[in-house]
Amino acid sequence: MTALVQLILSVLLFFVLFFGIAFILNMLLKSTWIMAGFYPFVVCAIVDKISTAEYLLKPKHAFQKLWHGLTHLLPADIIMLSGGLVGALVAGFVIKGLRKSGYTMF
Repeated sequence: MTALVQLILSVLLFFVLFFGIAFILNMLLKSTWIMAGFYPFVVCAIVDKISTAEYLLKPKHAFQKLWHGLTHLLPADIIMLSGGLVGALVAGFVIKGLRKSGYTMF
């Protein structure tokens, strides 16, 4: 029961976090889908647990660790990360709707 509550709250937090980040980036950069396109890199940074510099210094090792991290994700992790992706996509649709409604700021 506790794990289910934690999963629901985690999905909600990831949704809100990435919705907020994506909304602000979309508003500032005037690009509707910037965070949705950037989201896979964020997931890689969360999953690989290594320094980004290692992709330049030891690329073979870094990509092996990334692949290992991606293939060994638990279902709960996949659900949480999917909540973040949905948040980024919803932010894109909200920005698009606001622009269509005449809000020039967005």
